Amino acid sequence: MELPMRYLISLRRFWGTALATQLEYQLNALIELLAMAGNLAGSLLVLWLFYRQGVALGGWSWNAVLVVLGAYTCLDGLTSTLLRPNLSRIVNHVQEGTLDFVLLKPIDSQFWLSLRTLSPAGLPELVVGVALMLWAGRRELGTLPPSAVGLAALLLLAAAVTLYALWFVLAATSIWFVKTWNATEVLRAALTAGRYPVSAYPSGLRTLFTLVLPVAFLTTVPAEALLGRLSLAGAVTSLLVAGVALAISRAFWGFALRFYTSASS
Repeated sequence: MELPMRYLISLRRFWGTALATQLEYQLNALIELLAMAGNLAGSLLVLWLFYRQGVALGGWSWNAVLVVLGAYTCLDGLTSTLLRPNLSRIVNHVQEGTLDFVLLKPIDSQFWLSLRTLSPAGLPELVVGVALMLWAGRRELGTLPPSAVGLAALLLLAAAVTLYALWFVLAATSIWFVKTWNATEVLRAALTAGRYPVSAYPSGLRTLFTLVLPVAFLTTVPAEALLGRLSLAGAVTSLLVAGVALAISRAFWGFALRFYTSASS
């Protein structure tokens, strides 16, 4: 019990300091909020243009596809809040040799690198994404069973773990390839495919977004859970993907550190 509590106390101090620092620049937060609203409006416009022509993406109704968009918006908010502010700095730590100090701290280095700071600018996007999922799901079904909401929340958490693992593995390659920022941007661009149901894509892309880049498990699967369309096998598979992805990220970080050359050596 003492070990988890120590990490929770560290996390509270990390995020408290980060929030105090970030909120000093309120204009930046406003700009980020406007950018988020613009991105969401653009996505809604694209979907509206499709459905205005009578096209149903992958057989999904308007309200159902909004649930998928809500899941994507939520994960994009997570990226802005935690992933980009933390994982993009791993490259700097390797370049400047400050990773030495991280490794010497009496705390797990992956935990420190992954959760050291946060950006409150992404929090509204998280809230809007969840609200859009619930609103659109209610419009689609009339009422949302608590079991469906709970399962969707669990699978959205699993999607967040999978997304984190992908980002962390790419960021960890900076041990060998110092400039990995372009690779993470390519990953983020590829994951924008999650704005739409995976069934809307041709069969080749569906295979890619399921077996290679797990886009289907990030947005489509939580949306299906909320709408009551997901099988038990699909839910279990999503949880397994998250668990395996997290284990791979953990093992890969340990493997990468074996090749790290300390700045002091």
